[in-house]
Amino acid sequence: MRVLLTGGGGFLGSAVALKLLEAGHQPRLLLRRAPRTPLAAGLEEVRGSLEDFESLVAAVKGCQAVINCAAKSGVWGPLAEYIENNTMGPARLLEAARREKVSYFVHTSSPSVIHSGGNLEGVDESVGYSLDVSQPYAYSKMLAERLILGASSGSIKTVALRPHLIWGAEDPHLLPRLAEKAKKGRLYLFSGGPYRVDATYIDNAAEAHLLALEKLSSGVPVSGQAFFIAQDEPMDINDLVNKLLIASRLNPTNRRISKGFGLALAAIIEKSWRLFGLTSEPPITVFAAKQMSTSHWFNLNKAKTLLGYRPLISFERGLEILAAQVAQKGLKSPKY
Repeated sequence: MRVLLTGGGGFLGSAVALKLLEAGHQPRLLLRRAPRTPLAAGLEEVRGSLEDFESLVAAVKGCQAVINCAAKSGVWGPLAEYIENNTMGPARLLEAARREKVSYFVHTSSPSVIHSGGNLEGVDESVGYSLDVSQPYAYSKMLAERLILGASSGSIKTVALRPHLIWGAEDPHLLPRLAEKAKKGRLYLFSGGPYRVDATYIDNAAEAHLLALEKLSSGVPVSGQAFFIAQDEPMDINDLVNKLLIASRLNPTNRRISKGFGLALAAIIEKSWRLFGLTSEPPITVFAAKQMSTSHWFNLNKAKTLLGYRPLISFERGLEILAAQVAQKGLKSPKY
């Protein structure tokens, strides 16, 4: 089927685009501007943005499905910007899809929609949403997920996927942050764990999107539901970070600070940034500190049962691929 894909020029979106091609679908990528490198054969491109409703209507014309991977990521910034990008943008896309009678809508959400600051150990999708407005990314994604799942009907079937901590060689978010801090000697981990998390290799996250589309279109009763997606290999976040650093040809870190000190420091830094009206991202935020000092891993039974999801690439195999790609670049460390 012809599928409009937003965020197709990004880390996750580009992987989803290739999965769609391999499965015989016809991906149409919504792009703001011409790509820096030629698109793979079989990929169609259209100009537009989630801010421009008329461009969305034109983009979805003739499509049977939409996969929305576009989002504003990060842990810092004005709530209004996150709402505009992560809530209003998908809302416009959904309305355009309805207008053009698109049948299926797969939305990339986030496990952060339920993260209230405490441990989440083996929880499933029955856990309620977090309403913490102080975390703009999570709050904006929560609003979008509720909107999209609430729109599920006989005319348009919707699914929200919650992939956790997506990583891989071309990752523009998690690995670059770790690498930058590690290179500057500013990467500290929290003592007092273990704090178990379950990250997701990029190919597995992309495969989940293909599965969701296929189940929606085949009549499996998944519409209106959210699904956690992860590696199914929870581990201590300190071990996770150091394994990623080593695969990226960077030295692991043994620096530790206590949870109490780290959270207090993050709160002070955040207040200082707001007091002085600084727009740059602080070196640490309360949300990031909580993510690094709590367990958050999820029960994947629902995704396994209804979507048929199984991680195609193990964590260790993902590390091998990452290390090989870094070595192929001929660099001592990734050029993030």
